[in-house]
Amino acid sequence: MNSGPNTTNPSPATSIGTQSDPDSSNEASAGTDFIRAKAAQDTESGKFGGRVQTRFPPEPNGYLHIGHAKAIALDFGLAEELGGKCNLRFDDTNPETEEQHFIDGIQADLEWLGFKPAGEPKYASDYFDQLYTWAEQLIEAGKAYVDDQDAETISEQRGGFGKPGIESPFRNRESEENLRLFRAMKSGEFEDGSRVLRAKIDMQNDNMQLRDPVMYRIKRAKHYRTEDSWVIYPTYDWAHGQSDAIEGVTHSLCSLEFSDHRALYDWFLEQLDLPFEKPEQTEFARLSLTHTVLSKRKLAELVELGHVDGWDDPRMPTLRGLRRRGYPASSIRAFVDKIGVARTNSLHDIELLESFVRTELNQQALRRMAVLRPIKVTITNWPDDKVVEVEAKNNPEDEAAGMRRVPFSGELWIEQDDFKMEPPPKYYRLSPGREVRLRAGYYITATDVATDASGNVTEIFCTYDPESEGGSTPDGRKVKATIHWVSASHAITRSVNLYERLFVPGAPGEGGVDPLTNLNPNSRETLVGCKLEPALADVAPGQVVQFERLGYFAADLDDPEVFHRTVGLRDEWANIQKRRQK
Repeated sequence: MNSGPNTTNPSPATSIGTQSDPDSSNEASAGTDFIRAKAAQDTESGKFGGRVQTRFPPEPNGYLHIGHAKAIALDFGLAEELGGKCNLRFDDTNPETEEQHFIDGIQADLEWLGFKPAGEPKYASDYFDQLYTWAEQLIEAGKAYVDDQDAETISEQRGGFGKPGIESPFRNRESEENLRLFRAMKSGEFEDGSRVLRAKIDMQNDNMQLRDPVMYRIKRAKHYRTEDSWVIYPTYDWAHGQSDAIEGVTHSLCSLEFSDHRALYDWFLEQLDLPFEKPEQTEFARLSLTHTVLSKRKLAELVELGHVDGWDDPRMPTLRGLRRRGYPASSIRAFVDKIGVARTNSLHDIELLESFVRTELNQQALRRMAVLRPIKVTITNWPDDKVVEVEAKNNPEDEAAGMRRVPFSGELWIEQDDFKMEPPPKYYRLSPGREVRLRAGYYITATDVATDASGNVTEIFCTYDPESEGGSTPDGRKVKATIHWVSASHAITRSVNLYERLFVPGAPGEGGVDPLTNLNPNSRETLVGCKLEPALADVAPGQVVQFERLGYFAADLDDPEVFHRTVGLRDEWANIQKRRQK
């Protein structure tokens, strides 16, 4: 259940940035939250025979996203901490939306995130025979009936909060007739949607989930595993709790939107002779992020409508999208551990997630130089055809990473915005007559420029100080700016994707609007002809490096000619915290 649908908008109890004050939002770090405390108490008391067994139960109708990472960490983490086990089970009860490639992708994402299920994956479809047998038992006990009404009529008769339900005219059929009809449904004698099996509970219950919920519907759809063996399929609510019971799950953890479902979860289990003790459902707050939508339905729309390139687009909050963008799996785990497990929903700043990514990459990413918007620099007093190699640190945070040698020549590329003909106040980079330091190179001074017919600068002419190799001079003079560069004759050319927020507002869909109307039309900028240090020709697929002064960039998993900006260098989370403290 913890992989169920996420609502698009935060609840009325939503707060932004509450993770900076855990106590104020009922947040607790791993090891101290209410779910872990309850499970530990259950174990100590001998409940469930001292066993702890959880499960992660995604529906294979999409790929995992960052919200699932929180559920995964809790399901697997709780079991590991208490010496139990956690199953991976695919709740595959809707053949119209489920596909094998989602199964494969979910397993790959789970492995990448660093969690290993207990044994082989399990499937709700493995239990279709048992679920059907139990459904017949409920019919025979007078606790389920076949309803001949269509879905729209059933929905209307359920009523609403403060509005009484209307009992189906077929509710009091004899058990024998219900059993005959249900078997006829199974054998394919009726049209799709013409009949359903409903639990017979209470049409006046304040909890809408208990107003005779549907258990089976007729669907002539080929299932990716059972193929055409079945023309009736169990609903999620009927299959989920019973699948937990079949597997011996003790602690069924799910997100808060399933709180009202708990009574139905329990009612179904109480009617049956179970192979294990009845599992217990406990709810926790789902993960929500600013500028992000975590509804699988909306994520599917983004893909289907072409707003993104696919489920693994680096702008997507899917685990495969974050992986392609360069997010380390360990940084995602650290983030969900930090925000902890809460009883109320809250909206977390995406900048906090990015701060975990940035912190980790700062420690491990190699430094390289890349010029994304190049303009040429010619050093007029550099000896013809001379090439030297200057030494630069691979990672100043890791001395063991050592040094690298970078080719330097008389023709270089620098960033366009590192030169101004008419510099504004407090602009200390290159401009006519001004001297700057080239990273790990020499001091240069701009002396002249070449322009095109429109007056745009196309080339900068400079002189260099031969005594300034390595970035210092015998006379000890200082400059106010250091800029990066790439030797023109040694540079490799690549494309680079720069990303902004996929959604403009902090809470997409707020006010009841379609969140897709909040899309940022400028969420990606693709730069071609970027000039990179030659060492970047050897990066591995998915490897993240720091482009000095620009940010962290990941080599694409499939196309070595493309880099994706993972995160920038500026700690935006720290800035948010400072503003809130004022």
